[in-house]
Amino acid sequence: MIYEYLVILGYFALIVGIGFAFKRLANRSTSDYFRGGGKMLWWMVGSTAFMTQFSAWTFTGAAGKAFNDGFTVTMVFLANAIAYFVGYLYFSHRFRQMRVDTPTEGVRRRFGTHNEKFFSWTLIIFSFINAGVSLNALGVFASAVFNSDLYTTIVVTGLAVLLVSVISGAWGVVASDFIQTLVVAIVSVACAIVALIAVGGPSTIVTEFPTSFVMGPEMNYPLLLVCAFFFFVVKQLQSINNMQDSYRFLNAKDSSHARKAALLATVLMGLGSIIWFIPPWAAAILYPDATAEYPQLGAKAADAVYLVMAKNTMPVGTVGLLLAGLFAATMSTMDSALNRNSGIFVRSLYQPYFGKGKQMSDTHLLHVGKVMSMASGIFVIFVALFFSSLKDMSLFELMMSVSTMLQVPLLIPLFFGMLIKRTPSWAPWATVLVGMVVSWMMSNVISADMIAGWFGIEELTRREASEIRIAATIAAHLLVTSSFFIGSSLFYREEKDAIKQETDSFFADVETPIVSEAGHDQVDAEQRHKLGSMVMTMGIGLLAMMLIPNPLWGRMVFLLCALAVFAIGWMLKRKSLQQTDGATVTQS
Repeated sequence: MIYEYLVILGYFALIVGIGFAFKRLANRSTSDYFRGGGKMLWWMVGSTAFMTQFSAWTFTGAAGKAFNDGFTVTMVFLANAIAYFVGYLYFSHRFRQMRVDTPTEGVRRRFGTHNEKFFSWTLIIFSFINAGVSLNALGVFASAVFNSDLYTTIVVTGLAVLLVSVISGAWGVVASDFIQTLVVAIVSVACAIVALIAVGGPSTIVTEFPTSFVMGPEMNYPLLLVCAFFFFVVKQLQSINNMQDSYRFLNAKDSSHARKAALLATVLMGLGSIIWFIPPWAAAILYPDATAEYPQLGAKAADAVYLVMAKNTMPVGTVGLLLAGLFAATMSTMDSALNRNSGIFVRSLYQPYFGKGKQMSDTHLLHVGKVMSMASGIFVIFVALFFSSLKDMSLFELMMSVSTMLQVPLLIPLFFGMLIKRTPSWAPWATVLVGMVVSWMMSNVISADMIAGWFGIEELTRREASEIRIAATIAAHLLVTSSFFIGSSLFYREEKDAIKQETDSFFADVETPIVSEAGHDQVDAEQRHKLGSMVMTMGIGLLAMMLIPNPLWGRMVFLLCALAVFAIGWMLKRKSLQQTDGATVTQS
């Protein structure tokens, strides 16, 4: 186990180093701290777009779902890939063209100051919940690795993530996301290849899966899966392409870089949706009793199946690398939430409330943002502790319940607001309230059995009931909540629109591309140079893992991983040495 600890320690040293390396860039202004000054290159932005949609839940809750139900878990992630592709086609560059530093500043330009305040508070609260789910997922896995108390593990890992998250702002967040993307890629591909060899190839997974590989157990109605996939796509289109999550693309250097970033996220999510789940699929065949190894996790025992595969089939040291990947995924979700929350709080709440009639320096606002990040992180730990007490709910069900019940109502007006120009000022917040009522009705009044009865289905399995509940909630929001916001345009009266001029200006900017001049400026070179050095350092660390006592094939796994990572770092460093042209970006 000593090797696993050394790998994790080395990973944290690297991430802390990234924070310090980018500290100078992040601390020049609040714009640099909250969104990197809008100067980031597409491969950095694409990595953070991918990683913020990825979390420890993928290796835990989703892996447990794959272990039990087979191929169906990929629906969620394929829906993500489709949503990012739609973002590439329409949304990503328009988000960058909002010309704001924080998402809620975009809300103000589109919907006015009252809606800005409303969404500032609600989005901050929801991000606490979402980050708490991710931290809980990490705690589940880490407690299994170290055989420690779940609550203690959540507190310790949460404080570690918080420490790294607050060192630097958006520059550190996005730079670490790029490194973390490489860590996740290494872990995923290495585990998938070894799992395929161990199980005997893809055909063995399909033919020898304990239940139907495509349908999974306790599923008697194939049409239900088709409906579930359709509604997942609808949900993820809104979850990824909305004004709250526009922060992913606000960092981009220009409109072209924003679009390339969305395309990169599409490719990574599409490939990952298969690669991530090969190990749990193989585990269902090789270790059907894997959940018995961690009875202390209760209903969440299946969520540790990745650990079972890593311990039994991978070289020594891989568990540490896998846990580093989980830290990476959770840190990405959590540090992005903390950075976004601090920006929203400073620009949309603190400055308007406490800055009336006062001249607040940018330095003062920067300090306030850092304090907010720290306070947010502590609150997220308490949220994760609460979720850990829900022993009878798997991580997959927890994530789906939180996202469909709470997230969808918030994001519907922030999605359609980019498409529909004329809506009354009350429409956004009223839509959220309607959506909350719909969520409550679907949770407490309309049951899965009731819905099944409408279609003549007499009895449901537990899994079918869960699928129906999630799909029906999304469908209800599509039919009721979305229709309410769209229909509100019928009540729009131009003569009563106090922010018409601001709204027209917003949409004019949204349709006006931001173009940077040809060539590379000093900031471009600095991004490549710093990250190239960090990536090469990670490659050296992977190379050092060859010293761990392993069979020859195990050492070769680490060698190949090290060479691939080192090559990426070398290319970045080489590119940074090219002569810069001092490109100028036209932006507000």
